[in-house]
Amino acid sequence: MLAQQLINGITLGGIYAVVALGYTMVFGVLDIINMAHGEVVMFGAFAGMLLASGLGAPLWAVFAGAVIAAGALGYLLELLSLRPLRRRRVTAKLAPLISTIGVSILLENVALKLFGPGNHPFKTPLSDMKFSLAGVDIYLVQMVILGISLMLAAALYLWLYRTKEGLSLRAVAEDSEIASILGVNIDRAITITVVTASMAGGAAGVLIGMAYSNVSTQMGVSIGLKGLAIIIFGGMGSVGGAVAGGLILGLAETLIAAYWDSGYRDAAAFFIITLVLLVRPQGLFGRDAAAMRH
Repeated sequence: MLAQQLINGITLGGIYAVVALGYTMVFGVLDIINMAHGEVVMFGAFAGMLLASGLGAPLWAVFAGAVIAAGALGYLLELLSLRPLRRRRVTAKLAPLISTIGVSILLENVALKLFGPGNHPFKTPLSDMKFSLAGVDIYLVQMVILGISLMLAAALYLWLYRTKEGLSLRAVAEDSEIASILGVNIDRAITITVVTASMAGGAAGVLIGMAYSNVSTQMGVSIGLKGLAIIIFGGMGSVGGAVAGGLILGLAETLIAAYWDSGYRDAAAFFIITLVLLVRPQGLFGRDAAAMRH
């Protein structure tokens, strides 16, 4: 039934949107792509899994633990991988990209040693709860995932555009030198950005575990690439673009799997994104490079 697939697609798209928000925050402020973000999401998922399946913790504690664990990883990433490059004034754009790729490989191997290969069950009391509405089965976990996704996106938007801290981050994104002259602590602003993006990734990891009822050490690569594709599709550095792109990709994957062939869901969804970018290279909500120069 189409209505059922639309619900499934919007739920999946909400998860993708939260993953993409972490990417778009770091790119918007630092002008770099954090290739380790997928693995941060994966560690958040495992932190949530240990609390939910291992200790039977309530959902709020599961989210809190995952967010704290992912935020701590984000802090270490910024402190040990990104900040030394800034201190040495490394100007090559590829340097932080390669650095974060190295961190992603390290984190994936550490997770493999800690948790082992294969899928690990992620059990919550919400997993089997459902109700029917107009003949459509709606799982409670889907409503929770969608609600949390929208709240996280709204909270991030309000924080960036309605608070003094957010104003500082946007000033750094526009011109870090002028922001520094005006009294903004650049290192602090960047650290807050990376940690906040990682915390969003930790929350996304829990949402993924809830949606699929399992997590694995290989999930970081797949979810990371999809998050990267979404911010390119939606517009680099755009919060609205990350949300819209995530929802579109989630719907595309679900509908293709339901009405065509599930083996083509990833390829076909990325093909759709490619077609859109041929028409609008800056993404759905990105600004045209020529317009920005004027």
